[in-house]
Amino acid sequence: MTTTAERPASVRTADARVDVPTLEQHLLGRYADLRRSARAIVADPAFQKIEGQPYAEHRERVLTQLRRLVAETDVLRAFPTALGGADDHGGSLARFEELVAGDPSLQIKAGVQWGLFASAILHLGTADHHERLLRDAMFLQVPGAFAMTETGHGSDVASIGTTAEYDAATQEFVLHTPFRGAWKDYLGNAATHGTAAVVFAQLITAAPGGERVNHGVHAFYVPIRDAVTGEFLPGVGGEDDGFKGGLNGIDNGRLWFDHVRVPRRDLLNRYGDVAADGTYSSPIENPGRRFFTMLGTLVQGRVSLDGAATNASKLALAIAVTYANQRRQFAGADDDEVVLLDHGEHQRRLLPLVAEAYASTYAHEELLAAFDDVFSGRADTPATRADLETLAATLKPTSTWTAMRTIQTCREACGGAGFLAENRLVGLHQDLDVYVTFEGDNTVLYQLVAKRLLGDYAKGLKLHSAGDMARLVAERAADAALHRTPLVRAAQTIADVGDARRSVGQLRDESTQRQLLTDRVETMVAEAAAALAPARSLPPAAAAALFEAHQHELIEAARAHAERVQWEAFTRALATVDDPGTRRVLTRLRDLFGLTLVERHLAWYLIHGRLSAGRARTVSSYIDRLLVRLRPHAQDLVDAFGYGPEHLRAAIASGAEQVRQEEARAWNRAQRASGEAAVPERHVRG
Repeated sequence: MTTTAERPASVRTADARVDVPTLEQHLLGRYADLRRSARAIVADPAFQKIEGQPYAEHRERVLTQLRRLVAETDVLRAFPTALGGADDHGGSLARFEELVAGDPSLQIKAGVQWGLFASAILHLGTADHHERLLRDAMFLQVPGAFAMTETGHGSDVASIGTTAEYDAATQEFVLHTPFRGAWKDYLGNAATHGTAAVVFAQLITAAPGGERVNHGVHAFYVPIRDAVTGEFLPGVGGEDDGFKGGLNGIDNGRLWFDHVRVPRRDLLNRYGDVAADGTYSSPIENPGRRFFTMLGTLVQGRVSLDGAATNASKLALAIAVTYANQRRQFAGADDDEVVLLDHGEHQRRLLPLVAEAYASTYAHEELLAAFDDVFSGRADTPATRADLETLAATLKPTSTWTAMRTIQTCREACGGAGFLAENRLVGLHQDLDVYVTFEGDNTVLYQLVAKRLLGDYAKGLKLHSAGDMARLVAERAADAALHRTPLVRAAQTIADVGDARRSVGQLRDESTQRQLLTDRVETMVAEAAAALAPARSLPPAAAAALFEAHQHELIEAARAHAERVQWEAFTRALATVDDPGTRRVLTRLRDLFGLTLVERHLAWYLIHGRLSAGRARTVSSYIDRLLVRLRPHAQDLVDAFGYGPEHLRAAIASGAEQVRQEEARAWNRAQRASGEAAVPERHVRG
C-alpha cells in the first residue's frame, strides 16, 4: 500500500486529513481482532487461490484448506461451548467473511460445511442429533451437503418435489425423487467429498382415516456415500455439476433418491416431529409460519454473503484506486503524463463506489449485530427474527449486485491490465457472480422485502375499510398533484436562482438527504399499496395477476428501501468517528453516497415533483465538487480497508507500476534536459 508520506504534496489538503489506522479500526468494527486473525490466515499462500488451477486439483486444495482450518484455527466459534465452540455467532461470521480474500471457493465451501450442513443439524435438530451427528460435522469427519435446492425449484423451496413418506410399520421415512426436476442440484460437497447430506423434502404421513397428509418441507439427515470407497450408498445417485463460471474449488453436484429409507430419529425434528404411530406434531401450529421459522434459522448464509461481497468490493477498489494513483496516461499542460485518478471521469467511476463500499460496510456491521443478538438469545423473539430476516434479505441483494458492478468497473478502469488473471479482478468477478443467485435469488429476496414493507405500511395505517383506502388514495393523489404543480416547481427554481450556495447547502444537509431518500421509499410503497388494494376482493387468479402486474414496482421499492438502510447506517457510523479530519472526509463521502443515489433516480424525483430542474442540476454539480475534494484522500480511504499486498495479490497494486512510471518520467526528463529529445512533427515549421 502507498502511505501518506509517500504521496506527493499535490494530493494533500489542509482542511482535512484521514487518520488511516484509526479509520481502519473503525471499519473493522466490533470484531476487529477476529477479522485480523482471519486475514492473517489468508495471508498464508497455502490458503490462497491459484489462478488457472485445474478444477479437480482446486477442489482437493480447498478441502485440504478446510481440514487445516479445523486443525489449526478457531473455526467453530458459532457452535456450543460444550462441543468445542464459543457460542459466538457474529464473531464466527466475521471471520468466515474474510476468507474471500484468500479464495472465494474457500469461503463458500466453509459456509457449506459449517454454515449450512452443520448449522442445520444444530438449529433444526434436537439434543439427540447434536449428540450423535453434530460433532463429526463440526470437525469435518463427515463432509456434508445441504440438499435444499432442486433443478426445478430454486428459491421456491416450499414447492420442492422430493418426498419423505412415513412408514409406521418400520418407523422409517421413504425418501424419494419422483421426477427429474426434483433432483437436488448445485450442492456443494455433493459431487465428490460429501458423505452425508441434510435433505429437505415434503413430509407425508397417513391420517387416522387413511388419508395422506403433506405437512410441508422438513429436513432429514441422510448418509449418501461410503466414507471409505466414496461410492454412493444404495438408492442414492448423482452427478457432478462439472466446470462452472466460477468457484471451481467447490465440488457442486446433483443428488437423487430412489426410495431410500431414513430412520425416524433422523428427522431433524425441532419444529416438526412424527411419533412412532405416525402422528405428526409441531410447536408451531400454522404451516406457513412453521416453514418460514425453519428457513429463518439458516439466515446466516445471507448474512455472510453480504459481508463477503462487501469485502470483495473493497479488494477490487483497493487494487483499482492504487493503480489509478500510480498509472499515468495522456500528457498534461507541462508535458508530463497525468495520473489516472486525476482525470475527472476516472474519479466519477471509482469514488462513488468507494462511498458505496463504506455504506455497505457499516450496514453489514449492523446486520451482524442483529444476527448475534438473535442467535445468542439476547434478543430472540418472533419480531426480532422477522426483522433480522428482512434486513438480511434487504442487504444481501444490494451488496452482491454492488460487488458485481464494482468489480467490473474496477476491471475496466484498469484497462488491459485489469483483464490479466494475475491482477485478480476477472477472477473475483467470476467467483462472485453466483452470489447474486444463491442463498436466495436477489430479485426474489427484494420481493420478500417489498411484501414486508407493504405489511408494515398496512399495519401502520390500520386500514379496515374501503373508505379508509379511498381516503388514502385521495390523499396520495392530492400529494402528487401538489408536488407536480408547476407553481411549486417554479417557486423552488426561483429560490435557487442567483444563489447556488443555498441549494448546495440544502443538498449537503443530512436532513435533506434523509428526506429525499425516505420520501421516495414511502411514496413508492404507498403507490404500490394503493395499486394492490383491490386484490383483497378479487378471485385468487385475478389477485395474482394484479400482483404480477405490479411486481416491478414492488422490487424497485425494496431497492429504494435498501439504499436508505445503507445511507442511515453510514450516517450513524459518522457519529462515532472522533477524529475531526477523518469525520470531515467521511461526511463528504457519505454525502457523495447519498447524492449519487439521488442522481441515480433523478427521473423519479423530477417526475414526482420532489426536485426542480434547477436543483436537479445542482445535484450533479455538487457531486463533481465532492469528487474534487475527496480525490486527495482516495488512497487513504482504500488503505483503511486494511488489506495489504498479501491480500490484494495484484501486480498492478504492488508498487511495480510506480517504479515503471518513475523510470519513464526520469528517462523523458533526461531526454529533454540533454536536448536529444526528438521534436514532435507538429512543432516543426515547414
